[in-house]
Amino acid sequence: MKVKKAIIPVAGFGTRFLPATKAMAKEILPIVDTPTIHYIVKEIVDSGIQDILLITSRSKKAVEDYFDRAPELEMILSSAHKDRELQLVKEIASMANVVCVRQQEMKGSADAVMKARSFTGNEPFAMLYGDDLIVNKEVPCTAQLIHAYDTTGKTIVGVQKVRDEDVSKYGICKVGMTKGRYSEMLGFVEKPTLAEAPSRLASMGRYVLTSEIYDRILQLKPQPGKELYVTDAIDAIARDGGVFAYEFEGLRYDIGDKLGFLKATVDFALERPELREEFLNYLRQKI
Repeated sequence: MKVKKAIIPVAGFGTRFLPATKAMAKEILPIVDTPTIHYIVKEIVDSGIQDILLITSRSKKAVEDYFDRAPELEMILSSAHKDRELQLVKEIASMANVVCVRQQEMKGSADAVMKARSFTGNEPFAMLYGDDLIVNKEVPCTAQLIHAYDTTGKTIVGVQKVRDEDVSKYGICKVGMTKGRYSEMLGFVEKPTLAEAPSRLASMGRYVLTSEIYDRILQLKPQPGKELYVTDAIDAIARDGGVFAYEFEGLRYDIGDKLGFLKATVDFALERPELREEFLNYLRQKI
């Protein structure tokens, strides 16, 4: 079956960006002038998918509103003859078929994914986390993973190699046979020490999942006071030989981290012709 849908869990509190996220969704924090969620959705659209589900919470209304029409704003821009801005606003509302469902309680990523079951049905789907911004101007990361799914017919975990000093920050993949960018996945080790790490391949917030994920989530045994994670369900599928790790090509920014967010802001600003020279001069002076 073809991958025609994508989901983005965005219900989290964004505590690493407090106090800003006390009043606004972290996904709306802009990189220069564009919210991070815009870049995630654009990656999906550029990968050939139009139907997108945002799994939100009651504190994320701004995320839902961002992809809606804004008639009053459009009228003001039209009256002021700000045609470029008007076109930009209209394009956002029409870039994809975006629907939303709310996660009423923060019970972990597995609970969030279960909210998508009626949306995806028995079809495979892409899942992207909003904390990871991945840039590839030729083939978007999600498109690469969809191709990997089309090739193997199995669940795909997007991975990249990380430095030894960073393995304790990620879910590290335990892998078997490797051929090119594909590795047979045997399971996850969550945030291991360097000595415990079975590889240097880290999960980077991009997946193609089959509908099997829902049954595997239902089989997880919740423990009091602990959240259930979708990686636990993927781990169970991997132990039965149903998962491949795919080492995608692209520059990844961890925008859930303050330093990663600043790096993305600097790099994206330098890509803007109207900002580049003046911003470079400023950076030279600061350095």
